[in-house]
Amino acid sequence: MHTTRTLRRGLLATAAGALVVVLVTATAAASTYTQGPLVLASGPSPFAACTVGGPGTNYPNSEVEPFVAVNPANRNNIIGVFQQDRWNNGGAHGIIAAVTHDGGQTWTETWPHFSTCAGGTAANGGNYDRSSDPWVTFAPNGDAYFISLSASADLLTSAVLVSKSTDGGDTWSEPTTLISERSAFHFNDKESITADPTNASNAYAVWDRSRFPSENADFNALRSAAFRGAAMFSRTTDGGATWSAPRNIMPTNANLFTIGNQVAVLPDGSLVDVFELTNGSGRQPSPNQFTESLMRSTDKGLTWSHVIDISTDQSVAVRDPDTGAAVRAGAGLPDVAVDPNNGTLYVVWNDSRFSGGLRDDVAFSKSTDGGRTWSTPIKVNQTPVPVAAFTPSVEVAADGTVSVSYYDFRNNTPAPGALTDASADRRVSRPLPRRRRDVGGEPADTDLVRHRAGPGGPRLLPRRL
Repeated sequence: MHTTRTLRRGLLATAAGALVVVLVTATAAASTYTQGPLVLASGPSPFAACTVGGPGTNYPNSEVEPFVAVNPANRNNIIGVFQQDRWNNGGAHGIIAAVTHDGGQTWTETWPHFSTCAGGTAANGGNYDRSSDPWVTFAPNGDAYFISLSASADLLTSAVLVSKSTDGGDTWSEPTTLISERSAFHFNDKESITADPTNASNAYAVWDRSRFPSENADFNALRSAAFRGAAMFSRTTDGGATWSAPRNIMPTNANLFTIGNQVAVLPDGSLVDVFELTNGSGRQPSPNQFTESLMRSTDKGLTWSHVIDISTDQSVAVRDPDTGAAVRAGAGLPDVAVDPNNGTLYVVWNDSRFSGGLRDDVAFSKSTDGGRTWSTPIKVNQTPVPVAAFTPSVEVAADGTVSVSYYDFRNNTPAPGALTDASADRRVSRPLPRRRRDVGGEPADTDLVRHRAGPGGPRLLPRRL
C-alpha cells in the first residue's frame, strides 16, 4: 500500500534569502508531482556583525550549498542546511539549519557551534574561523545529525565536527570532534554523514583527507598526479554518544585519491561508499585515471571490500558560455541514492561521453545487485540545446520514482551574466526508463537537491572549501 508522500528540495538564493520549492505527490502510487509556491526559509544573516575569518572577501547574506533532509518519523519536520556569509577563498562565517515543523510553510533558523561566529569557543570545541560543507541526516527515530568542515582562516587547520538534535533541529548538542589537525600537507574535506535507516543508533561519516604534493596547500593542484587522498570513516553505534576513531578505509591507496565520498545504506543494512577515484603518479594500469567507484561493507563499516568501478569519469571543464571562464561545477563528483524497497542503487555525475568530449551531460547508472555490477551509463538530461548540463543529484521516492536534478545553460542569452537553470528532469518510475518528464528550468538561483563541488570556491557565487 502506498501512502501520500511529500518531497521537498532546497533552493539556492544569490542574495539575502534561501528559498525552498515544494514538490508534492498527490498520491505516491500515481507518482504525480506538482511544484508549490516558493517560501522564504531564511532571514538576514545572524553573523553579519562578525569580523572573524579573514583575510579574504566576505559576502554577507550570501547563502550557498544547501542540503535538505526530511524527518522519516514526522514528514512535516524538514531541515535545510546551508553556508551563511561565504568567503571568496573558502568556507563561511557559519553554517545554519533552517527548520520547519509544518511541512515548509514557516521556518526558523538554528545553528550548532561549528565556528566562532556561530558561538564556537575552545570550551565547546567550535573555535574555528570558518565552517563549510553542511550536511544533515535523520535517523529513523527522528534524531538529526549535522556535520561540518570547520577550518582556520589560513586553511592549515581542518576539522570534521558533528552535532545532534533530538527535537527536529530546534536545538543542537555541542560539537563532537571526529578529527582536527593542523598541517601544511593534509586537509580534511568534503565530509558527508548518513544515518542508518535500518538502525536508529547508527550513523556514518566519511570524508577525504588530502595529501598535498608540496607544502603549498593549493587546491588548484587537485588534479595533480602527485595528489593523494585517503577515504576516512567514523561511525557511531550509540546514537552519537561516542564516535569511532577515524580511519582510512582504503589503506592501499598509495597512488590513489578519493573525493566526494557518500555512504548509502541498503535495505539489508549493507553500506556502500560511493566516490570519485583518481589515480596518481607512476605507471597506471589504465589511461582512464578518473573513475566513479565504490566500496561495500556488510558489517556496518568494520571491514570494506575492494574498490568496484562504476564507470570512467569523462567530465570536462564547464565554462561560462559568454566569457569562457571556468564554472565550478563539481566535475566528476557523484551523487548516489538507494531505493528503500528493493535496494536498487542509482548514481549520477557530469560526463562528456555523449557529446564526444565537447561538453558535459548528466550520466546515470544503476545497480540491482548491491553495487557489484552496474548498467552502461545513459544520458538523462533533456537539455533542449547543445549546452552543458552539470552538478546532478538523484533521489528516490518511497514508491520507487527516481528524480534527477541538474543545472544547465538552456536559457542563457548574450546579455551580461550567465543564466543557470536548475532542472528536475527524468522522473522515472520502475522499470527504467519507462516514464520520463522534463519539468523545465528554474530561475538562475535555484538548486534542487544536494550537490558536492570541488574545493576552493563557490559554484555560482563569489562556495565551499
